This record gives sequence, C-alpha cells and structure tokens, in this order.
Amino acid sequence: MRVKLLGALLLSVFLIPNAFSWGQLGHRVVGEVAEIYLSKKAKKRIAEVLDRESLAVSSTWMDEIKSDDAYDHTHDWHWVTIPDGKTYAETEKNPNGDVIATIERIIKELKVGGLSHEKEAEHVKMLVHLIGDIHQPLHVGTGEDKGGNDVRLKWFWSNSNLHRVWDSEMINDKQYSYTELTEAVNITTKEQVEKWQNDSVMDWAKESVSLRSQVYDLPEDKELSYEYAYKNWDTVQIQLLKAGIRLAGVLNDIYG
Repeated sequence: MRVKLLGALLLSVFLIPNAFSWGQLGHRVVGEVAEIYLSKKAKKRIAEVLDRESLAVSSTWMDEIKSDDAYDHTHDWHWVTIPDGKTYAETEKNPNGDVIATIERIIKELKVGGLSHEKEAEHVKMLVHLIGDIHQPLHVGTGEDKGGNDVRLKWFWSNSNLHRVWDSEMINDKQYSYTELTEAVNITTKEQVEKWQNDSVMDWAKESVSLRSQVYDLPEDKELSYEYAYKNWDTVQIQLLKAGIRLAGVLNDIYG
C-alpha cells in the first residue's frame, strides 16, 4: 500500500506543469550574468555571505520559500501594481510591500550593515531574485489581470496564460541551459553597462511599464506560437541581461 501511495504521489508531482521549476532558468541567467560583472572585491565578499553558493543557484531561493509559512509575509514582494496612465507615486501602495519598496529597503539595509550572517544572506538572495522579477514586465502589473495570470491563452496549442509565457515558456522552449543562455544574451558595450547601472529602481519599473503594450499585443484568438515568440524573444533576452548587469551594479555598490 505504501509503495502504491508513493507512486501515486510522485506521478502527481511530475504531471504538474513546471512543478518545482517555475521561472528557474530565467532567474539563474540573471544571477550568472551578474557574476560576470562583479568586481573582485564584491565577488569575494558575496561568496563569504552566501557560503560559496553562486548567485545563479541563490536566485531561486525566494520562490522555494513560498511553501514555508514563516515567509508568508514575502509573497507580495515579487510584484507591484502601476495602472496604465499612473506613476508609482500616484498608486495606492500594498500594505504588505511590493517589489520596488522591497528592493530599495533591502539595498539600504545591506549598505547600513550590522545584519546577522543569516539575515544578510537572505537579503542578498532576495535582491538577486527581485531584481530579476522587476525586469519581467508582468511583475509590474496593471492591477486588472493578476499580472497576466488571468489572460488565458494557448501556447503552441497547449493551455497557458500570459504570465507563464513570459516567466518561463518562451525561455524554456529554447532548450538552453542557463549557462548557454547567459552566453547568448551577454552581448553589450561598456557604455550600455554604465548607463544601465546608473538607472534607478524606479527607472527599471518604468521600463517594464513601457513594455506592457508589446506584451499585450495578442492575436484575437489568443493562440500564441512562433510569431509571438519571434517578436518578443529579443526583449526577453535584453531584460535578462539588464537585470543581471544592474544586479551586479547594485552589489558592487554595496560590497565593492
């Protein structure tokens, strides 16, 4: 009986789409890109803080803790609502926090210092993840469809939603490893790196808002496949690259 129950449980897990792997590839790319642009001093200090765990591996920790009740208060930190035609300053703020406020708070607390080793490691892991999140346009939502989760559609003839397409499906369908995708996206100039690292957290959010019209440019039948992927893949790549380079800039400022 125990064997049968275990088998049924394992089967149910593997039949759940993207079980235990939601958005992992994109987040790991952001972490891996950041490693390339860290200063030597920052890289050494971060390795100590994370007990030698890489930024790529650490990048998914904030999703992994969603099943831990002790971290329930962090669930709303992954996203922010900025309705069309409004600025962040004009919006009603989530009392639980949001991705903009949380990134800014964590950066400030890391700069001030004095955190326990455990708390500092958690802050860095959160920063790696949330800087990735804010660069995914649907994590800066309109407030009308749960960041595209309520936009039901077909992705290559299978049921999906718009958020999932941007979080993982366009990326996963390329069948890159995260190191391969990092190499593919890491095409930039010194001038671009300097500009992107000088942008503020609010600039990052505004950039995601500006991309929403492109994201929501859907065919009437909401059946997405090669054309939608072709039109949007360059944007996916540049957002992953910007997130990684900006993450490195923040960490260099804190530790470098």
